[in-house]
Amino acid sequence: MDTTVQKAFLHSAYRLAIGGMTLAALPFRGRDKVGVFYGGARAGDLGGPLVKVKLLQQRFPQAFPGYSLIYMLSNAIYLPQFAIDRVIGAGVPIALNQNGVFYKAWFPDGWERKNERMSGLHAAASHVFYQSEFCRACAQKFLGSRSGSSEILYNGVDTDMFTPAEQRASRRPFTFLVTGRISASTAHRLKSSVAGLAAAREGGLDCALKVAGGIDDSVLTDIQAEINRFGIADHVSFTGAYPHAEAPALYRSADAYLMTKHNDPCPNAVLEAMATGLPVVYSASGGVPELVGDDAGVGLPVEQSFEFAAVPEAHDIAKGMEAVMKGREVMAVNARKRAVERFSLTNWYARHETVFHKLLGGSTQ
Repeated sequence: MDTTVQKAFLHSAYRLAIGGMTLAALPFRGRDKVGVFYGGARAGDLGGPLVKVKLLQQRFPQAFPGYSLIYMLSNAIYLPQFAIDRVIGAGVPIALNQNGVFYKAWFPDGWERKNERMSGLHAAASHVFYQSEFCRACAQKFLGSRSGSSEILYNGVDTDMFTPAEQRASRRPFTFLVTGRISASTAHRLKSSVAGLAAAREGGLDCALKVAGGIDDSVLTDIQAEINRFGIADHVSFTGAYPHAEAPALYRSADAYLMTKHNDPCPNAVLEAMATGLPVVYSASGGVPELVGDDAGVGLPVEQSFEFAAVPEAHDIAKGMEAVMKGREVMAVNARKRAVERFSLTNWYARHETVFHKLLGGSTQ
């Protein structure tokens, strides 16, 4: 069996199994306390959805079969629509954490079909947490309007875990960090970062690029060719994938964060970088401008589009790098302050708890 077909079959089988288990365990009582079932979404250390479920389970442990509400992530939908309809009909509230949507620029084949499934959950959910204003706008554009309650709730970051280095190393060159999974659909992020570094160095800036995270083989081959073409092989390093527990030390090993991904809805990596005291040079698209603001980094102009992935020009990236290198000390303080005041994991937990109790009829247990 073809690998792609096999994965699709296993995914469908898993969804059907989760749907059956969910219906078999439908609670007819239990609304007197918060018991969260995550609808088949798994917890782990690699990848945004896995980490998010892990964080939530630290405060709201998985309750199955005795659940009183269901929490689902838009980028990890395992509960079939028939099961969603049944549990809603049985009076079980569903809270949805809505991240991005599918569109042509990054998912050219079948984005309409993907959105159709997502729209069913979006419409049926009892309450929706949109991860940014950008996420809400995208949902309205691609998924349609909804009549239920909703709010903007940015992702949370553990500001006790992600802290600035006690003393910044007197390193040269100034190091910009890029993290995350890089596939063909996000290759523009790495390609533009490399081009920006080359332009910055050509302009006389003593800077380097550190890339941490898994990279598809075809993307890595192309990027290494670009690096060699620019003649900057000595100034770009790759450290590979890393578990979440090692992330704080990784951020502390750099001086600033570089995010040129197009239309990123609400990247946890940007919040983690800010909490660690890293200014951010970023593509002024998606939800990132809402996270960084005007005083914790430098936004780079890009065309707004859902048809193609727009990236900042190399010379604009170089200018952003220069501005951050010159203003790093103030921007670093602002980044940390903004993360603590606006995106604390403590506040994120508290808002979830308030909404959960409200969905369950005002219980305070």
